[in-house]
Amino acid sequence: MKKKLLAIALLAGGSLFAQVSLGIRIGPPPRQRIVRVRPVSPGDGYSWVDGYSYPENGRYRQHDGYWTRPPYPGATWNAPRYEGGSYYQGYWNGAGQERFDHNHQWDRDRQNRDYNRSDRH
Repeated sequence: MKKKLLAIALLAGGSLFAQVSLGIRIGPPPRQRIVRVRPVSPGDGYSWVDGYSYPENGRYRQHDGYWTRPPYPGATWNAPRYEGGSYYQGYWNGAGQERFDHNHQWDRDRQNRDYNRSDRH
């Protein structure tokens, strides 16, 4: 009887610390388009971001590769990835700086998508 009570107590205690995660899975993104010729850089301080797909409204949208100025000096682009059934969006990261996510609303500013944004998050 004591063993049963101990087992029940352990199970009940473990459920207090259980984590619940909800999400929508739409499957892996489509194959990337292959860009054979990269456009010439618009100038010093620009970084090339390879094209990628990202989820939006239950489907994937294609984001073509582009030149942009990083949000801060020394930032490097970490490409989006699909791993283990989950999508992880791309972001900028650098030594001693915070992670900086790309906002697709900034895409209209083709020269400075992520550069010098005060509305970071």
